[in-house]
Amino acid sequence: MQLSWSERNRTPGFLDALGLAGLLGLLVARFIPVARLPFWRCEFRRLTGLPCPGCGLTRVADRFSHGNLAGAFQANPLGTVAAAFFALAAVATVAHLAFAAPMPQLSVTEREARAARWTVLVLAVLNYGFILARTLFPSLL
Repeated sequence: MQLSWSERNRTPGFLDALGLAGLLGLLVARFIPVARLPFWRCEFRRLTGLPCPGCGLTRVADRFSHGNLAGAFQANPLGTVAAAFFALAAVATVAHLAFAAPMPQLSVTEREARAARWTVLVLAVLNYGFILARTLFPSLL
């Protein structure tokens, strides 16, 4: 794995797209009560009675954007980590596009990319296990 820094520029890239998406998402979560919209519900949960793998992500965005990190982590731990990365990307994007700050560029080998994909998969399965356990056995967590 090799980390390098780009030259000073204002050319948008992939990290800028993630940062802008994160900024927009966190601003919406901060100022619009999305969960209270009449059409905002989980069809998977309605049909099966079980939470979906993304259960709690709306609560994560709402709580994270209001500074309630413990509540966000309780709703969905992996979603909270993702929200933190989106917030960090948003800060980097603002610095990059407004002040031409250099952006980090990560180069990985195929082996490292494969290891990262497997790590994300295992973390997603563990996260869903946590969500299921919290829902089915609330007294344990």
